[in-house]
Amino acid sequence: MENEKSPKELLVTYDFTPVSDNALAHALRISKYTDSPIRLLHVVGEGSNQETKKEEAAGKLEPLCNEFYKQNGIKLNYLILTGSIFNTIGKYASESKARMVIMGTHGVKGMQKLTGSWALKVIVKSKVPFLVVQDKPSEKHRFTDIVFPIDFKAETREKLHWGIYMGKYFSSRIHLFKPPITDKAIGKKINTNINFATRYLIQNNIDYQIHVGKKSGNFAKETLAFAQEINADLILITTTKNVNMTDFMFGLPEQEIIANSARIPVMAVNPHVGISSVHSVMY
Repeated sequence: MENEKSPKELLVTYDFTPVSDNALAHALRISKYTDSPIRLLHVVGEGSNQETKKEEAAGKLEPLCNEFYKQNGIKLNYLILTGSIFNTIGKYASESKARMVIMGTHGVKGMQKLTGSWALKVIVKSKVPFLVVQDKPSEKHRFTDIVFPIDFKAETREKLHWGIYMGKYFSSRIHLFKPPITDKAIGKKINTNINFATRYLIQNNIDYQIHVGKKSGNFAKETLAFAQEINADLILITTTKNVNMTDFMFGLPEQEIIANSARIPVMAVNPHVGISSVHSVMY
């Protein structure tokens, strides 16, 4: 196992479940386009038998990495950490300055409906974006169509860097999707964000289209319906800023998108970068 951290790694949360394998398959596809190294990240809970669990995990991860190299010709590293998945993954991702974290999820099921999406609780602790997947990559070789919902919030602009990043590497079409708004003040803010986005997409030669939702109300459901309608490969969202337990209990719109029944991959970006800094991260 390689101990040195790479500043542009693709981190894959890995717990030996089928959805972890799906996440690894997505990482492999992205790595082939971006030439980014891949590292599996396995977390062992704290306790009296944690060292035994770490040894057992290493005993499984080592041959898995060797087999992965034989099949794909790409070196696969791994790291075993101790702690809670809700804090450890995001902390390591941020400190290592990874490119992104790719995580498999089963969606919101069982107790998660009461306590909030476990996936989202992991995501909001990171400065690094998460790509959340449920299934293996589609038969397409790239993310052809990316849905980019735009609302009135200034934080919406922070994910634009990643729209450009994905658009450049995968020659993707960005679908800017906004809600139908009759309120002039809110509509003005949304149009400001639209203009901001289109300006940078044009500058970076990214293909894009602008769409307007059909119904007002639940923008998350409208976004998912639109994504299904165009057979989108990815939905790019910004998480709610300063999330607390009450938000999880009553539900956040991004929880519905992340755990969508259409099983469309979702990239979630946390609003940590100041708007004044967004210009500096554009290509």
